[in-house]
Amino acid sequence: MTPVTLSPAGTVRVATAQFFSGEDVTANLAIVVDYMRQAAAAGAKLLVTPENSNRVRTYSSREDCFDKSETLDGDFITGIRAEAATLGIHVVIGVDLRAETAPDVNIAQVLIGPTGDILHVHHKTVFWDYEYTLFTPGTKQLEVIDTEIGRIGMLMCADGIVPEVPRILALKGAEILANSLNSRGPDEMRVHEPLRAIENHVWHIAANTVGGPADGYPWTGGSQVISPVGDILANAGETDEGMVWADITPATSFPKRLRDIGDFDAFRRPELYAELVAPLDSHVVDYGPVASGTPAKPLAVATLQISWYHAQSWTISRAVGQITYAASRGTQLGVFPELFCFAPGEVEADVQAAAALSESVLETLLAATKEAGMWAVVNLVERDTADDGSPRYFSTAYLLSDTGEVFAKYRKAHLGEAERAWATAGDEFVVADTPIGAIGLMIGNEIWMPEIARILTLRGAEVIAHPTSWDRVEAATQAATERTEENRTHLVSTSRTDNPAVLGSQIVVADRFIPGQPVALMRYPTAYVSRTGFEENIFLVVDLMDSHSKMQGFHLDPVGTRNPALYDAFVAPAVTT
Repeated sequence: MTPVTLSPAGTVRVATAQFFSGEDVTANLAIVVDYMRQAAAAGAKLLVTPENSNRVRTYSSREDCFDKSETLDGDFITGIRAEAATLGIHVVIGVDLRAETAPDVNIAQVLIGPTGDILHVHHKTVFWDYEYTLFTPGTKQLEVIDTEIGRIGMLMCADGIVPEVPRILALKGAEILANSLNSRGPDEMRVHEPLRAIENHVWHIAANTVGGPADGYPWTGGSQVISPVGDILANAGETDEGMVWADITPATSFPKRLRDIGDFDAFRRPELYAELVAPLDSHVVDYGPVASGTPAKPLAVATLQISWYHAQSWTISRAVGQITYAASRGTQLGVFPELFCFAPGEVEADVQAAAALSESVLETLLAATKEAGMWAVVNLVERDTADDGSPRYFSTAYLLSDTGEVFAKYRKAHLGEAERAWATAGDEFVVADTPIGAIGLMIGNEIWMPEIARILTLRGAEVIAHPTSWDRVEAATQAATERTEENRTHLVSTSRTDNPAVLGSQIVVADRFIPGQPVALMRYPTAYVSRTGFEENIFLVVDLMDSHSKMQGFHLDPVGTRNPALYDAFVAPAVTT
């Protein structure tokens, strides 16, 4: 046996295995047991395996699925329990389990402890497309399980391509997310898994099926171990069966401090999230597909990419020029970057002066939008008076109409640590019902908050305008992509030219599902990007009706399949220790 290298104090070694399960359940059990032995030999205390490790889903009907699925006291689970007790390790195994009543089958994960006991069974709550034709979605409350290696939250594949399940588990105190997948999409490894780790500051262990028949659509593997800041500690690749492991420190999931944002609990606003636990029929959003033959609803949008350059007077004159030029290109809605007319650090250095300048800039841009006949979104510093007569300041996104009026404004509700030094948090999310469409407003690092984009979508937003300054590459490539993927709502993110990530602006479009569409596009929406460092615009006509089509496939609506009865943790105090 290969000598075991012991993990440093305070860490635990975890492993993830990827393989393909055929129709022979006994052979599949032998595969899992072999990986369990490899994991134990490597010193791992936890092994995660793919969804339906018991059997490939070659079922002809729900009845056939029921007949060929497992029970907790059947040979497959019993064999794994016995081996776990022999090896003294934890196992999270993906398995399709019969429910009490035929032909219902739950897609499940079973957490087995080092004594062979079943510690928890999770029923997958969100399905990927065809699964709705064979299985029954889970309705059990989401739980976090205390174990000797840490607090484990369990989720499965499509549970993680929407934000609710991993968020709830993190809010309930999970240190480790154990994710069993059966995915053919490259989006899991590249977007969903690392983002759920970052936005929840939690360890994430993902195990996906890999390979399959040579003439079939391959399962994409990519099983990996991810840190709370998104670092990939180990990855098994996208083509071959195998196992990888890494040493993690579960306790470092707390305290939750998000990079460049600060304290997680201070950033969130549970008192504003009541809509997330409201019944599905209480929202104005359209669920499901758009009816065949529905006319298009085109909107010409543009990113007005700019930031402070040389002097404020020059910067402001260029902003007017951006409006004039965009209007000449037929733009109906332009979006400026976050606090674009200020040099980095200028606002916090003298917020009173910043607010005074903002008033002047606002008037200038209102005149420009009126002259151009174009709508625009601009983020400035707003001064207001508190009840006690003292001044207070907001980071405010103004929606300027084509008649030169402030049509709506949104005071940023989620403030990072640096912003809290000068700004007051707003207390209302905004979707403006305008003649050109329903426009939601979001600012800067709120891209890391799945709650706000979800609420804007539930309120019927057709496009979300997002003035920003990317704080890291993943803000654009993962978070912004995900906000559109999980909501099927167009997102226009205009970034400062001097942003820390050195990335350009981006428009992510709500690709409407059509038969034959690649799996990747169903869950990895198209992004149009510009270069950074200079005034380069993106001019794009989006169809707002695409934001009314919430389908990711023939069966999955990631907005309409939400289960608010499981989401009480959104509005409850978080578990932070």
